[in-house]
Amino acid sequence: MKRPLAYITAPWSNSQYENAENAANYCRQVYDAGYSPVCPVLFLPTFLKDEIPQEHKDGMDMAHDYLCRSHVLVVCGHGIDETMKNDIATAERLRITATALDGNLTVKGQGRGKGGGHHA
Repeated sequence: MKRPLAYITAPWSNSQYENAENAANYCRQVYDAGYSPVCPVLFLPTFLKDEIPQEHKDGMDMAHDYLCRSHVLVVCGHGIDETMKNDIATAERLRITATALDGNLTVKGQGRGKGGGHHA
């Protein structure tokens, strides 16, 4: 079965190392729940220079495009920042399901979600 795309949003820090570590953990949990995780913070910094305004804008545009192609938005971490608010608003406008990572993420019997047969 093809795994639905799940876009990962979180209150990312200024530390690329900390973000990569947290993002990898979130992606693993989403993968285990039966989704294909999409987490731009894991790969965009490998080739974009955020301090260059045009590349920062391009990164934001690419992340938005990935969110628009996803089937679900997974909200991770503690607290909500402006980027997360924008991601949630975009998902709502496009009728993309939004769920918290600590919620039930089992998809059609795949994965190891918490609880019974609920689906994200």
